[in-house]
Amino acid sequence: MSVVILPSDAAAYFPAAEANPALARSEGTVALGFDRIDGGTRAMRRYRSGALQIRLPRPARAEMPEAVLINTAGGLTGGDRLAIDVTWGIGAGAVVTTQAAEKIYRSAGGDVSVSTTLAVGAGATAEWLPQEAIMFDRARLRRSLVADLAADARLLAVEAVVFGRTARGEAVIDGCIDDSLTLRRDGRLVWADRLHLDGGIAAAMRRRAIAAGARAVATILLAAPDSAGQLGGVRDVLGRIAGRGAASAWDGILVARLLEPDGAALRHDMMLLLACLRDGALLPRVWLC
Repeated sequence: MSVVILPSDAAAYFPAAEANPALARSEGTVALGFDRIDGGTRAMRRYRSGALQIRLPRPARAEMPEAVLINTAGGLTGGDRLAIDVTWGIGAGAVVTTQAAEKIYRSAGGDVSVSTTLAVGAGATAEWLPQEAIMFDRARLRRSLVADLAADARLLAVEAVVFGRTARGEAVIDGCIDDSLTLRRDGRLVWADRLHLDGGIAAAMRRRAIAAGARAVATILLAAPDSAGQLGGVRDVLGRIAGRGAASAWDGILVARLLEPDGAALRHDMMLLLACLRDGALLPRVWLC
């Protein structure tokens, strides 16, 4: 047995560890640009850094190209940040989605920040179809989507949130969500929407004026010159869904809302509505896994 005798000032050589050492944070950036070339659309600009990756699967059918965003961190928690920027050039058409539902875990301090900007050029068709975000108890999420469209551009977008997986007995009692969507056409603000819940999320979601007990929510937006013509079909679908929903159309915008009892019902009903708004075209294959 050996004994090491330390000097009386040993503390100077072995400084105490910090009480709360800084935690590693996940960051990811994507910049993606689509252009119309030789009669088709190609991803001509691709940049990624950190936790975000881009995959461009080959379309199995004669449909628009797809881009799949992948968060290699496997989820997000307080202090993590993602920034996504996608551009559709004149006449381009493409779908951007995510590999899986994004999990927002309990925060040990700070908010998750997910910011997305979309720019859709003249005559372009853009589809922003990420899968839902799943929040855990005491998660904190600040998410924003800002879209700038040319006068005749077409955008189909969805943003969805599940407050705990009921099949696993999860519930989001406390936490924070700040979810905003801003749409401009030709530089003019035409739609702005924001959901902000901070503190007792479960109690707030039980209120009739907020969610009437729903555990999953979604907003589906179609901005297109002919969007009003889709309203009848969307309302027909809403009459058959598992949860509750409503839709309105005005000034070249159609907005549908879903309030669902759980994530499974939300996924089922979102797929019905998106199939209607996409004229029956199949969703990206990652949605069907």
